[in-house]
Amino acid sequence: MVSVHLFGTSHGASHFFLVFLLLLGISMPTMADDTVLVTVSNSDFRTAHDGLVEAIESEGLVVGSILPFRDMLARTAVGGGAIPYGEAEIIQFCSSLLAAELVREDPRQLTLCPLSIALYSLAENPTGIHLAYRSPGDSTAGRRRAESLLQRIVRRAAELARLRW
Repeated sequence: MVSVHLFGTSHGASHFFLVFLLLLGISMPTMADDTVLVTVSNSDFRTAHDGLVEAIESEGLVVGSILPFRDMLARTAVGGGAIPYGEAEIIQFCSSLLAAELVREDPRQLTLCPLSIALYSLAENPTGIHLAYRSPGDSTAGRRRAESLLQRIVRRAAELARLRW
C-alpha cells in the first residue's frame, strides 16, 4: 500500500484541513455581514415563538418545519463545550409565488428557499429574545421582495412578542 503525504508530512491531510479551516475562518466575518438581527426585550421564548408563527401565517404562508437547534447542539455537542443558547430554533417557510419568481430570475436562487428565521435566547439573558435571518440581498426584484417579506414578518413577530399574551 502506498501512503500519500500532503505537505511532505505523515500528518499532511491534517495540516491540509487545518490550513483549509484557517482560510475558511478568515472569510467567515464577511459571510455573517448579511445577518439581520432584531432583539425583543422583556419577552419570553414561547411568546416570541407563537408571535413568529402568527406573523408567518398572517402573510398567508405555512410553516414548513421548526428545527430545534439548541436541542440538536445539546445532542451532538463535541468536546463538552457550553451551549450559548437558553432556547434556539429555526423556523422555515416558503412562498410558492416568491419561489417561482426567484427561480425564473435565476435557477440558482433555488438556494434561497425555504426562507428561515432563527429565534433564540442566550443562556445568560433568557428574557432577551433574538430574531435573525440571512438577507437575500437586493440584486433582483425577487430578492427585494424576499427581503421585504422577511422584514415584515420579523417586525410583526417582534410586536407580538412584546405583547406577552
